[in-house]
Amino acid sequence: MPPPGLGAAAAQPGAEWLHGELIPDPHRWLEDPDTPQTVAWVDAQNARTEAWLREVPTREAIRNRLTELWDYPRFGVPFRRGSRWFQFRNPGLANQPILYCMDGPDEQGRPLLDPNCLAEDGTVAVTAASVSEDGTWLAYATSSDGSDWQTWKVRAVASGEDRPDVLRWSKFGSVAWLHDGSGFTYVGFDPPRPGAEHTDASRCPRVLLHRLGEDQSKDELLFSAPDQPEWLPDAAVTDDGRFLIVTISRGTAPETRVLVGDLRHQAHPLVPLIDDFGAAAKVVTAIGSDLLVLTDDRAGRQRVVSVNLQDPSRERWRELLPESSDMLVAVHHLGGRLVCEYLRDASAALRVYDRGGALLHEIPCPPASTVTAVEGRPGDDCLHFGTTSHTDSGSIWVHDLARADTRRILMGQARVEADAVCTEQVVVNSADGTRIPLFLTHRRDVRPTGEVPVLLYGYGGFGVPITPTFSVAHAVHVERGGLLAVAVLRGGGEYGRHWHDAGRRDRKQNVVDDFIACARWLGEEGWSQRDRIAITGASNGGLLVGACLTQRPDLIGAAVAEVGVLDLLRFHRFTIGWAWTSDFGNPDDPQEFPWIRQLSPLHRVVSGTRYPATLLMTGDHDDRVVPAHSYKFAAALQAAQAGSAPILVRVEASGGHGLGTPTRKLIAARADLLAFVERALGVAAPRAASSTAHSRPAPTAPGAA
Repeated sequence: MPPPGLGAAAAQPGAEWLHGELIPDPHRWLEDPDTPQTVAWVDAQNARTEAWLREVPTREAIRNRLTELWDYPRFGVPFRRGSRWFQFRNPGLANQPILYCMDGPDEQGRPLLDPNCLAEDGTVAVTAASVSEDGTWLAYATSSDGSDWQTWKVRAVASGEDRPDVLRWSKFGSVAWLHDGSGFTYVGFDPPRPGAEHTDASRCPRVLLHRLGEDQSKDELLFSAPDQPEWLPDAAVTDDGRFLIVTISRGTAPETRVLVGDLRHQAHPLVPLIDDFGAAAKVVTAIGSDLLVLTDDRAGRQRVVSVNLQDPSRERWRELLPESSDMLVAVHHLGGRLVCEYLRDASAALRVYDRGGALLHEIPCPPASTVTAVEGRPGDDCLHFGTTSHTDSGSIWVHDLARADTRRILMGQARVEADAVCTEQVVVNSADGTRIPLFLTHRRDVRPTGEVPVLLYGYGGFGVPITPTFSVAHAVHVERGGLLAVAVLRGGGEYGRHWHDAGRRDRKQNVVDDFIACARWLGEEGWSQRDRIAITGASNGGLLVGACLTQRPDLIGAAVAEVGVLDLLRFHRFTIGWAWTSDFGNPDDPQEFPWIRQLSPLHRVVSGTRYPATLLMTGDHDDRVVPAHSYKFAAALQAAQAGSAPILVRVEASGGHGLGTPTRKLIAARADLLAFVERALGVAAPRAASSTAHSRPAPTAPGAA
């Protein structure tokens, strides 16, 4: 097989029969990332993309402005374990955030874990961390090159020294400490085949208990289901330390089983609390022998019920918080109360109830914002929480539960003038009349002229809510006179189970229709026009971009698909792809194949079509959505392109799906994305009427330097 040339990949003979249809697959050889042919193709594509981007006159100015705005202090929400407090911080341009340990939430403290010391280039990240109940031990997971694979280690908080405990081949699960600090649970897999760590399917996960000081080979098996290789378990320990909770999902399907073990008994056998996949359910806390459960059982926007361990049958459930008109997304047991996170038209709302379900008060949240985290302990009188928005880079608040008093202790530190930018929410009618919310963010002096350059972002899948969040790249786009449009599409979790169901499986086309309707609306309302609209999305959002690109190439001026799922006939054959059949359908099922085949972007590419300028971005170590999706789609588009617009591929070396990406790589990637969009849309580098940079007042946040 000769190496392909600089442009279109050399098509190789390849096809297979699926359900009576011969499916061409001439670029399947690109599925193997390590062959000399694939490596040569990637090198050629990166060189071509770099040459094209080098001609963008605004590229360096964009990169410099991104670097300038990215250089601001960022703080996680502080949390307490025992008498110690902990907080993640990034001083600005550090590749990875640093975990600090403090004596109080407003103390400077000391660095406990600095991932920037683990690799000079920042490609080793701490992707998860859990502190024991008394604050003595830190379990932390590291990941290299953006991989989902994690290695767990244990550090003594007092000394900052690591213990010899090392746990390998873990992912897709959290750590739950036993309350005596003797060990913790985690999710482990069998080691993959050497050389196939980033491509082989990951099945049959297990919940294991690791005792401190023991070798991993001696870890106790708490749960496994070898006859159900696609069950994904996770474990937690209730606030009182009494119960082990194992929650099981089938892939990413929105239904769960729940098992409970009493940790007071040495054997702690697991018994069913919810023994079917009839609804989504998550245990919030234990009150005696009653477990409070957040569920969408007979409540599409979720409710809270009390389930007694002696008789957990559904007919005996006692409702504490009924379903409301807002979407209940999370419940926290803090200070003897239930602090509930809601979404109201995709924006945050917080309410406090007593444990009997009576509303005590609401916690004020900024308009058009997202709650990033809520931290507190069952016995605390105060909680800390974080918020963000399209114009707020991250605020931290403290709320007194007894006095119902809220105050902001940290303002977003990004050097942007939030008052010069506004966010509004409009409603767009989709093809079938469904009303689709659309957030619009722009400088206040930018008006609908029909020429405004637009970044239209969407996701629409897996029940994931898309809510207002801050992005330095989006801030730079807006600062340069652009419009940021963020669509709230079906398939997400903003309005509950029915909203998710309306955008998955055989109804996945609804998501594409919603996104297309938003692009049309931007033109009809006078904001922009086809040649000035760029659509963008990542992962499932990359699928969305690919579907819109292949269904309506005439409607947009540019497309950017990041780490996209683009081959819907083979996605389930790699790493964790099998888990996504709950949203996409199963291409091996002859009943589901027709609508999957119809949606799949790779299989909708038509030779002789004039496709808009397209940039496909992926990482060579992405083991969530393997890079073959982007490689094969790019090769097909390049071979089919009848117009002059470029089809480009940007492959990040030592890059993954996005988790733990170092700051320097983030800045470089965002600079290239914005430069591509500006050149593709013909934007002549508009500048702000006046500088949006300003100096923030001296920080007053906990631990602020």
